[in-house]
Amino acid sequence: MKEGVRGKMNSICIFLGANPGTNKIYAKATKEMGMEIATRGITCVYGGSNTGLMKLLADSVLESGGKVIGVTVNALKDKEIYHPDLTELHVVSTMHERKALMAELSDGFVALPGGIGTFEEFFEVFTWGKLGFHSKPCGLLNINNYYAPLEALLDNAQEEGFLDSSDRNLAIRANTPADMLDLMIKKGNMKKGQKKFTPPG
Repeated sequence: MKEGVRGKMNSICIFLGANPGTNKIYAKATKEMGMEIATRGITCVYGGSNTGLMKLLADSVLESGGKVIGVTVNALKDKEIYHPDLTELHVVSTMHERKALMAELSDGFVALPGGIGTFEEFFEVFTWGKLGFHSKPCGLLNINNYYAPLEALLDNAQEEGFLDSSDRNLAIRANTPADMLDLMIKKGNMKKGQKKFTPPG
């Protein structure tokens, strides 16, 4: 599925690590995701960093002729280097504003491998979707089986009665960037007349 069936997936938010990880497969998959996003004419939205997998993603999209929007916060200016070559960079005051703007700018969300910040960002938009604040697809890109333990946790929550099957199935799963974007586009096209996103709080 390429440009002709892109539908409502005009932009996608990627959550991923500000570290590169210990296995080179994560860098390879991140670069592939960037190329896929650019090839399909989708704008990439991410956290604005110039380090780790975040840098590789932005560089890959830009080198492939795509657009990248970074969203970060003033408080990180001494801890995290901002990418200097983005199409747009938004610097906001709080983490809540950051995540809300990223969500507003995006038609869907995908988590690549990352740490606790990536987990937190994904689960927040996943929860917002469950509660009806948006109807945008959320995906876990399971590179190198990275998200298998998280999938097991969600399965256990469902088995133990803390997560409905309909909510469990809100998380799209795929093993390659191309498959993930195909599924995101398909899911996005099924959501007709999406309402404007209004962050809670």
